Amino acid sequence: MAAAAADTPKTLSFRALQLVNEQRSLYGLRYHDHERYRKHCANRTHRLRSSLKVTHGRGREFKKPPVVPQDKTQDGHLQLLIFQAERAWSYAQELLSLAALPANESKASALRHNATGRFRRSVHWATQLLSQCQVLYDAGRLGASNLLEMTAYTLVLNGRFLRYRDELEDALVQLSVARGILDVLAESAETSRDQALATYFADEIGPEIRYCAHELGRAKAYDVDGIVREQATLHRAQIVDGYEALVQKLKTEGGAELKGNERKLRTLLWEGEPVPVRNPELVDVLVKVQEGEVKLREESIEVSRPIRTDQERKKRRPAEGGKSKRGVAAYDNILLALSDAEDVARKLAEAQKNASGSTSAPGVRDIHFVHVFIVYHLLARRIQRDLLLVSTILAQNPQASRKVPGGKTASSSKSQKETTVDTRLYPAVVKLFDTILQSLNQMRTLSIVDESPDLAAAVDSRVSFTNARRCRYLALTYVPVKRFAEALTLMQRSNIHLREARSVRSTVDTDPIVNGDPAFFPLATEDFDQLDKELAEESDRLKNDWLAYNGGSLTADNKEYKKPLFFDIALNYVQLDVDRLQERAGKQPQPQPQPTVLAPVPVHAAEELTVGKRPVAKAKAEEIERPATPKPSTPAQGGLSTLLGGWWGRR
Repeated sequence: MAAAAADTPKTLSFRALQLVNEQRSLYGLRYHDHERYRKHCANRTHRLRSSLKVTHGRGREFKKPPVVPQDKTQDGHLQLLIFQAERAWSYAQELLSLAALPANESKASALRHNATGRFRRSVHWATQLLSQCQVLYDAGRLGASNLLEMTAYTLVLNGRFLRYRDELEDALVQLSVARGILDVLAESAETSRDQALATYFADEIGPEIRYCAHELGRAKAYDVDGIVREQATLHRAQIVDGYEALVQKLKTEGGAELKGNERKLRTLLWEGEPVPVRNPELVDVLVKVQEGEVKLREESIEVSRPIRTDQERKKRRPAEGGKSKRGVAAYDNILLALSDAEDVARKLAEAQKNASGSTSAPGVRDIHFVHVFIVYHLLARRIQRDLLLVSTILAQNPQASRKVPGGKTASSSKSQKETTVDTRLYPAVVKLFDTILQSLNQMRTLSIVDESPDLAAAVDSRVSFTNARRCRYLALTYVPVKRFAEALTLMQRSNIHLREARSVRSTVDTDPIVNGDPAFFPLATEDFDQLDKELAEESDRLKNDWLAYNGGSLTADNKEYKKPLFFDIALNYVQLDVDRLQERAGKQPQPQPQPTVLAPVPVHAAEELTVGKRPVAKAKAEEIERPATPKPSTPAQGGLSTLLGGWWGRR
């Protein structure tokens, strides 16, 4: 039994469309670099031949590789054929682009001839691969979806070759049948990635179907879906052997394998209309975003659920700030996924812009719209995370520490307690508000926001409200350094922003930010009233503190200006012209009245002036100078009296 199980051929899983899409996107065709993609296909072909041992021998002698039996066929043999087809097709496109250059006008016909040969060779390799896939399907080694993908790939390649040769009728039939098969694959896709893969290839051949119908003179050439339904119904049974049986088996396989599938992308909506996601690589990153949203929702429910029993309280007793840390970690997870999605969408948008040479028409929900849609969600989640950090910091530090003078407890001296806040708290909050403002201003410049008046007004109101809160906490940073004038100025500016936010908010009937998905930054009338009340209380407190500090003076204290110590030292050596310094400082010195010198008045005249009147005080200049005290005369020298005067004293 074990030997029989070992001899059973292994079931193959050959995804032609997925393999082609991955290789084209990674190796140059996203930017239409056919030379790079052709060289990659050549290198991949050589590596596959060496690993599968199907080389053409060594040296100059060509040896045809042996035919691989059906039971020995591996995935590498099928990949070898499809890489050969892709190599020939890419070489044909490269030659056609060279033939269109003005510098190659003289050899344009030869280049187009070589391109036709390469194109025909590509269809040959694809047809050979389709025949081998049909044999494997009949042997039960290949699924119906794999065979239909290979059939659609071959029909697309053949239809493009026929359109290049101006056989438009046959090209329209081939492309219409291929589009019908791709629509069936998209409908019965097991995952969102498979659905986007089929839709991506269907979108690629849509313009070619419209071109063929227009050249054939059809009245409704713009109705691609109608043309596909008409042509596919008439010719699919003739072109695809056993088409109905293949479709029936495809639905059966999809129902059996759908049980273990959970990576299904939910429909993205914007203003009630779906957002198309038509790129497989974009689907992968958006699925990760969706999983991050589910975890974030579960985390918010877990945090908000109350703890009822004592046993649960002991088990789920989080540390201080544990809930906020889990919430921030959940936001970090979803922000990482959204950053990856934005990077992929931006590259796809740039590739489409370079390919078409111009942007799409306004209102069309193409890859550019999807990119802006992802950026909006990225900014919304970033704002949510920053608001959570602000609320967490303020909740953990209502007043960071309390000092009670005299060593008394707070309960015994409530009137004397002094409340202080960590000086690092308010600068950190201001920095977070700066980040929120940056995200809101970037969101306001997005095209999907600018095109919606209600959404633009809602964003503007939140910008003004955030500016008001930022000015309030920025004012509180000046309080520890006793800069009350600057703090009160910022409080007044905060009131201005608050009034602006009220006026803008009143113009919106329904808030699209709160009612949207995701809903973020809730802003109600109560929030405006609460902030207005807090600003009034803070302003009154700052005015009282300022008055108690220095009486409301703009200077550091209420004392007069003190002369620096330098002048005390310098004036000992240099004569300082104080009047000149006052004049240069803008303070003109007051002129001093000059004293009037009067002539001496006689004594009898002074007595006449005082008769019958109050005595008039005399000026200093009028005072009578007293005569100086005469010096004692020098006694005569010599004699007995001089000698004895020192003993008994002088007369």
